[in-house]
Amino acid sequence: MLKSMFKKTYTLIDSKYKAPEKAEEPGIPEGLWRKCNKCCQPIYVEDVRSNHFICPKCKGYFRLHAYQRIEMVADEGTFEEWDKEMEFKNPLDFPGYEKKVAAAREKTGLSEAIVTGCCEMNGQKAVIGVCDARFIMSSMGHVMGEKIARAVERATKEKLPVIIFACSGGARMQEGIVSLMQMAKTSAALKRHHKAGQLFISVLTDPTTGGVTASFAMLGDIILAEPFALIGFAGPRVIEQTIGQKLPEGFQRAEFLLEHGFIDKIVPREEMKETLANILRLHNPQSSQGLPVDNRTKAESNGGKKKVLRLKRNKRSAWDTVLLSRSSDRPVASDYIHALFDDFMEFAGDRYYKDDGAIIGGIASFHGIPVTVIGQEKGKNTKDNIRRNFGMPSPDGYRKALRLMKQAEAFSRPVICFVDTPGAFCGLEAEERGQGEAIARNLFEMADLTVPVLSIVIGEGGSGGALAMAVGNEVWMMENSIYSILSPEGFASILYKDSKKANDAARVMKITARDLMELGLIERVISEEEPACADNLDRIAEEMDKAMEEFFATYLTMTKEELADQRYERFRRM
Repeated sequence: MLKSMFKKTYTLIDSKYKAPEKAEEPGIPEGLWRKCNKCCQPIYVEDVRSNHFICPKCKGYFRLHAYQRIEMVADEGTFEEWDKEMEFKNPLDFPGYEKKVAAAREKTGLSEAIVTGCCEMNGQKAVIGVCDARFIMSSMGHVMGEKIARAVERATKEKLPVIIFACSGGARMQEGIVSLMQMAKTSAALKRHHKAGQLFISVLTDPTTGGVTASFAMLGDIILAEPFALIGFAGPRVIEQTIGQKLPEGFQRAEFLLEHGFIDKIVPREEMKETLANILRLHNPQSSQGLPVDNRTKAESNGGKKKVLRLKRNKRSAWDTVLLSRSSDRPVASDYIHALFDDFMEFAGDRYYKDDGAIIGGIASFHGIPVTVIGQEKGKNTKDNIRRNFGMPSPDGYRKALRLMKQAEAFSRPVICFVDTPGAFCGLEAEERGQGEAIARNLFEMADLTVPVLSIVIGEGGSGGALAMAVGNEVWMMENSIYSILSPEGFASILYKDSKKANDAARVMKITARDLMELGLIERVISEEEPACADNLDRIAEEMDKAMEEFFATYLTMTKEELADQRYERFRRM
């Protein structure tokens, strides 16, 4: 009986779906379906188009044509193309090169491997360049390099930011050494753009390799990447052939580069326009509605007097304060950042080796003023603490912080640092990568930054690891924070030969906010009627907000030279 049932069912299905005769076969519109080259599943083309050219089944990214990309990120009707037609050159008289270029032009409708011009993104104007992999794998020859250089030069002249979507197999072999020179040409144009104080955003798409990676693609003030994009200097096959080993999974992908500190952020394609528009807005002086500034001198605005500490006396001992500063309930840097600033966008990496989770940083807005915010970040649970290395930065973290500070200086953004670390990480790998040099370099470079710098100790301020982010025009402390040469346990171990005498050490070290205010080493104490926690974070942030308004009203009126001189004199007095 069961056998008959299955036989009957099969027969029905077979007859219902039996292929008709060839003569009756319906015509399927060409291009209606296609196969995903990643999951190999059939997909409906219209679904792919409506999904930002992302496979709806495996989430794999299809490569975009240049004009598709522009349509996706530019406001409708705002794109104006530049240098659409440029004269072709065959500098080496390479055989068959003319035919290859002619075939690429006919296939793509492009004159070269990049489209340049200007457009608006949510009303923010920018110069844009988009590589198209259909044109000889978007390899960079003389014409492509010339188009990029011209676009950057025009952007510099018109004081516009530049965004380039890179997608390339590298240098164009048919042009030999002339192709190689385009790496220097595009880099030189971007250097002038940078010196003029203009923004360059590089967006890395799949693939970005060779001479493009080793030139303009990796020179962005901000470097974004699409998920899973292949990014590297040498191609995977070349590396495998050279070293005779199979590469690990995910090697040279965007996620690999983010982990190793070479890019700022991975941005999904559907979020790209909004992300770019927000970055442009935070770098556009015309869109910033800042606070009213105080035109008095700093001495006048402070009444010509040093701030006086007015804290309610409490019965807490120095050791009690140490314990409170280390409390797991205490808000961390990211809590203050999200409570105080709008539109915070985190950027990653030191551009050398690694992204250190113990330091977070990026750009944000404070009452309409673009700012750079950096914080030493502790975790809130065991897993997060391991990822953050318990708030102890490595050299990579300090180099990331300095990179963001120098970026802030280039675009005249104030810097706010949140200090909270038991100390710099003292491990084997930290020494191998130069922990001492990284801290020293921060002190050296922060000393003459030409933008206002405010540092706030929100928890532990441990030794040089804290000072490396506290060379500010002013340094503030939370009432229940500490700032010290080293931990009380370490102090007791060295001077008393007994780490158990940390309580006694804390008392004599003068490490509380009250102690440091009386010593004239800090400018302000943020009061904590109750120890800081999630429940009273809003009240504390409100006091910080008002204090920051005063800080900006004073320091935003100063010239670059005055800011650096004031910071120098502050430490010179100590």
